[in-house]
Amino acid sequence: MQWLEHLKTINRHKKYVMELCFKLGLYKQGLLHDMSKYSPTEFLVGARYYQGTRSPNAAEREERGYTSAWLHHKGRNKHHLEYWIDYGLDEGSTMVGMKMPLKYVVEMFCDRVAASKNYRGKDYKDSDAYDYYMKSKSHYIIHPETAALLEKMLKYLKDNGETKTLKYIKKRILTKKTY
Repeated sequence: MQWLEHLKTINRHKKYVMELCFKLGLYKQGLLHDMSKYSPTEFLVGARYYQGTRSPNAAEREERGYTSAWLHHKGRNKHHLEYWIDYGLDEGSTMVGMKMPLKYVVEMFCDRVAASKNYRGKDYKDSDAYDYYMKSKSHYIIHPETAALLEKMLKYLKDNGETKTLKYIKKRILTKKTY
């Protein structure tokens, strides 16, 4: 029944993201978040490698050397920084992170918080998403302004809690056209 547990994990994650997005007025993004996880390409692989304590992508990567579900997922969901990697315009540049639209950076924040809640369960703390980001950020290909905004929101959450952070994002970040 691994597939059922995997489905529950996906549904719980979507619920957390939807709640956060709705509180921020991002209704369409909350409803449509991660719909590709229900596709056979992602769901069947996720069910096969399901463990319950971490992303099935890690287990698939360990066994196969790559993650078919992740490669599919990141190319279809604009809230992932990996979606926004492209060739740079400067002569001789390689792959670079493109500046993400504001609404997708905020959805990425919601996604990271929801993932932390989902995998940490009762041990979740408001610092978890920030700590995970800081541990991993050295290998990200992400636009500097996008990285700064994401880190700012995650740090604000760590220092001020969820309620205050969502108010801050809604009033101070989402009211701007850009960042």
